Amino acid sequence: MKIKFLGTGAAEGVPAMFCTCAFCNSVRAAGMSEVRTRSQVLIDDDILIDFPPEAYYHAFAMGVDLSSVAAVLVTHSHMDHFYAHDFILRGYKYAELSRNTLDIFGNAEVLCVFSECTRREMKPQVAPLIRLNEIKPFQEFFVADCRVIALPAEHTAAEDALLFYVERRGRGYLHLHDTGNLRGEAVEFLLKLGARADVVAYDCTFGARAGGLSARHMGLPDVLCVRSALENAGVIGRDAVNVLTHFSHNCRPYRADMDKLAADSGFVAAHDGLTITV
Repeated sequence: MKIKFLGTGAAEGVPAMFCTCAFCNSVRAAGMSEVRTRSQVLIDDDILIDFPPEAYYHAFAMGVDLSSVAAVLVTHSHMDHFYAHDFILRGYKYAELSRNTLDIFGNAEVLCVFSECTRREMKPQVAPLIRLNEIKPFQEFFVADCRVIALPAEHTAAEDALLFYVERRGRGYLHLHDTGNLRGEAVEFLLKLGARADVVAYDCTFGARAGGLSARHMGLPDVLCVRSALENAGVIGRDAVNVLTHFSHNCRPYRADMDKLAADSGFVAAHDGLTITV
C-alpha cells in the first residue's frame, strides 16, 4: 500500500491565505519547501481521501492522474476538504478520462453540498459519470478492491463528520484528520471488524500544544493519548508508522521543527508530497 500526502495544511493553508504574520511571510519568502496546501491523501493512485481546492494543483505538481481515481472518500463538507465545484469538469469537452466512473462517498451534508455547488453548471454528459454514495459512521463498504470502515469524528455537530480505515491486500491505513478524541466505541468497532493499521495519520492542527480531547482538532499531547488507545486495543502494533499532519499556521509548522517534534515522540511529520509505502 502506498500512501501519498498531497496536502498537509489545515483550512487556511500554510501560509494562511489572508495572513501577514511574521511566520506566514517567512514561509512566502522560503518558497515551496515550507508551503502546506490543504489536506488530501492518495492511496495506491486510485483512492483519494478528501478533495480540497488544491486538488488541481496536486494533480499536476505531484503527477496524480485524477481521471484514474476510482473513489473519493470525503470526511466532511467543509470547503477545505470538499471543493465540489471542480467535479463539473470531469468529462464532456473538458476531459478525456482514464476511468469512466467515479464514486464519491460522504455523509448526507456532503451530498447536499455537491448538489448545491454543481447545480448551475453540471452538464448532462458529466452527471452520469459521478456516483454519489451516502455513508454513515460505523459502516463498512467495499470499493476498488479495498475494504473501507467509516468511523465518527469529533469535529462538528452540524453533520456526521467521518474518519476512515482503508485496507487493501492485508495492509491498513487509518485516517484521523479533523477530529478531537477518537471515541472508545470507534476503537471497539475497528477491533470487532479485525482492522489493523500499518499507517495512522493523526490530526495535529495545534502542533505541540494540546487541544483538549473534547476539541475539534488535536495537538501532540492529544495524539499521544489516541495512539496509546489504539496500541492498547491492538488496532496498531509497535511497528506501525504514526504520522502527524493537518498543521495550522498558528503552530508555526516549519518543516524542521515539525520533524523534530514528531521524531522525539516516535512519529513522522508529514509534508506535502511525503510518500509512505508499507
